[in-house]
Amino acid sequence: MQLLRIIAFPFSLIYALVVYFRNVLYDSELLPSAEFKTPTICIGNLSVGGTGKTPMIEWFLNNLSEDLKLAVLSRGYKRKTNGFVLAQPSSTAEEIGDEPLQIYSKFPESIMAVDANRTRGIEKLERSLQPDLILLDDAYQHRKVKPSFSVLLTAYGELYTKDWYLPTGNLRDSKSASKRADIIVITKCPADMDDEIKISIQRELKPGKNQEVLFCTLEYDPVLKGKADISLEDLQNEEITLVTGIAKPKPLIDFLGSEKISFDHHGYRDHHFFTSKEIDFFNSKPLILTTEKDYMRLKGKVANLYYIAVRHRFLDDGKQTFIKRLEELSK
Repeated sequence: MQLLRIIAFPFSLIYALVVYFRNVLYDSELLPSAEFKTPTICIGNLSVGGTGKTPMIEWFLNNLSEDLKLAVLSRGYKRKTNGFVLAQPSSTAEEIGDEPLQIYSKFPESIMAVDANRTRGIEKLERSLQPDLILLDDAYQHRKVKPSFSVLLTAYGELYTKDWYLPTGNLRDSKSASKRADIIVITKCPADMDDEIKISIQRELKPGKNQEVLFCTLEYDPVLKGKADISLEDLQNEEITLVTGIAKPKPLIDFLGSEKISFDHHGYRDHHFFTSKEIDFFNSKPLILTTEKDYMRLKGKVANLYYIAVRHRFLDDGKQTFIKRLEELSK
């Protein structure tokens, strides 16, 4: 795979040029970006997957939904429907996508919609549901909409400044596009990260004077959800098959290892829809442990199925800084 990426280097140069000129056209307003009366917050990244966008959407819903009528608009990646779809209690991953279904399952009081055409999706939400705030999931590259506020995620140890363009690297947007962000969040940081490392990352990213750089770590829920709640301690003497269909399973693998939990790992591509043969294999195992996102595609099909939830926790006073910036947006 690494050799193929090296061979593909000329194509990455072409890709980089296309991305650069596309951004120039939008930045110079030769290509239009629509603005809306409803405040919109874009949450995204410059790379391909694995920075924690869904937990960040959930962080917003956890911290803002008491005071605001929130809507989430996603493209619904890998769903088997087209156009604008509003999540309903009966919705499936096939209809709206696994990540939107995960979000809607946890926050059924919020509005969850999917539409690859974000402009149309926002127009429909404004016309029919009048939310106070719209969260645009994975929309950093969607330049047809000019958001009110942008949050850029980049993972600790995989900073966009040290990456290269597809297909040689993982960047799908220009590094200079980071200048559009109001807040840059370094995700998946060590919980005990020292100040010197934070300062070195700040220097690496070179944020603008109006940009905040915040740091957060992943926290896994000690209680697994499934047909019944069980604790991580209960897994230590179990025969466990770990099933992941996410971009970057390493943090979860490392966490389970730190908890002295042994498992047989079966990894699949991000958003993988499992075949009947794979389902049969999972059903032959005593206990299947998976991620919350994968659970959305496996529930009702696998008998002994459990998932482990994950959330972001900001380090230092990052949460207060974030909320203060968001309060400024509403003024």
